[in-house]
Amino acid sequence: MGLRSERGPVLGSVMISVALIAMDATILATAVPAIVRDLGGFTQFPWMFSAYLLTQAITTPINGKLADVFGRKPLMLFGILTFVVGSVLCALSWSMGALIAFRAVQGLGAGAIQPAAVTIMGDLYSMAERAVAQGYIASVWAMSAVVGPALGGLFSDHLSWRWIFWINLPLGLLAAVVLWVRFDEAPAPHERRPIDGKGAFLVASASALLLLGLLEGGIRWPWWSWQSAVALGGATLLTVLFVRVELRAADPVLPGWLFRHRVLNAAMVAGFVAGVVMLGVTSYVPVYAQQVLGAGATMAGFAVAALAIGWPFAASTSGRIYLRWGFKACLFLGSGFAALGAVILALVGPDSPLWLLASACLVLGLGLGYVVSPSIVAMQSAVEFRQRGVATGANMFARSIGSAVGVASLGAIANAVVANRLGGSEAAGSVDLEDLPVTVLDPALQAVFLAVALCALLLVGAALLMPSHVVQEDNSAEATSE
Repeated sequence: MGLRSERGPVLGSVMISVALIAMDATILATAVPAIVRDLGGFTQFPWMFSAYLLTQAITTPINGKLADVFGRKPLMLFGILTFVVGSVLCALSWSMGALIAFRAVQGLGAGAIQPAAVTIMGDLYSMAERAVAQGYIASVWAMSAVVGPALGGLFSDHLSWRWIFWINLPLGLLAAVVLWVRFDEAPAPHERRPIDGKGAFLVASASALLLLGLLEGGIRWPWWSWQSAVALGGATLLTVLFVRVELRAADPVLPGWLFRHRVLNAAMVAGFVAGVVMLGVTSYVPVYAQQVLGAGATMAGFAVAALAIGWPFAASTSGRIYLRWGFKACLFLGSGFAALGAVILALVGPDSPLWLLASACLVLGLGLGYVVSPSIVAMQSAVEFRQRGVATGANMFARSIGSAVGVASLGAIANAVVANRLGGSEAAGSVDLEDLPVTVLDPALQAVFLAVALCALLLVGAALLMPSHVVQEDNSAEATSE
């Protein structure tokens, strides 16, 4: 199971590939001031993150389907190559507009890497082994959450922000070479499977409009505006057209059975809620630690890092639970931890010690680890080899949509409380976050944390949907390591 085993090189290659996209957001966040000083475009810089998220999210379900049609290895290599090319172009950027465009190219690569990586883990390891494999992958996200901000600051202060992107070149090439040499995947089926081009276009277009409306509504334009109506209304219309096309497609990009499968529904609910909760914790806990509790940026980062400690620990130990008592019991345990952590988070006040905030993140991480990772294992075990890619892509897409919904809903809650305290939205819009008094910021973030607690309770729904035992459709021998 370890990196020194026969499958170790492939596991290492997948871990490096995941590290490329896991570290991307955290390493870039600390470099924003340096990038703006060099390229300008202060009002445009949020699109560095939005463009990446958009292209990653809208291509994830399509790439999941392509992994089943053409194989995991070609898709993974394509994703790594695209991400590396995008990184090189980002490093050579001459303006903020160019950087945003090249970040979208990176997102295309990430949209292929993430579902392919999780699917490869499902192919290589049996159901009993996947908990440990998921622990390895979760540890990559944990290390990225801790190392990324420090590395981004180091590059920005002592070298150049462009090294944030140059570092992806050797790492990506190493991962690609190892995967090419050591991953022996069974050839894709020879029968011709028609590509659902219309469905792919419609799901990508609908997703893009939905995410655009959720990410920019209430920020770049008011929620009750023609821009929001066009984005969200267009997304609804395209979704209806997508459903009609998929009902007639010979081999749909998102088959209807995905949404009738009990295990997959449970996994997608878990992924969606996890996206909302993760967004709420990683975005607002550092603000609360610094602006309300008076902690420094480093200590605030450590408080959030506690989440990244609990998640991989729970993911790697969950196998003992679901193999003995079943997946439902494991998810109920996780939802209990998540609810407890969210309640602790909601009880944090201006006089609370920082360790209480960190402990809430730690318990939340345990809860998410005992829910999300076992859900992925159950999902991959419940479908056949040739269906595993599309199922994984749908799960990753649900988490992306959850993150976008979290951005919109939690931001709207915080803004509403701030506006109420300051006497109107115009007054709130003219005040920077750093200038908000604690008497205003504390209740606003408390409302966000209460919303996170309510969302965490929805994980019980995932547990109720999940059967105790999953009928295994396992074909792990389809992929091996040479």
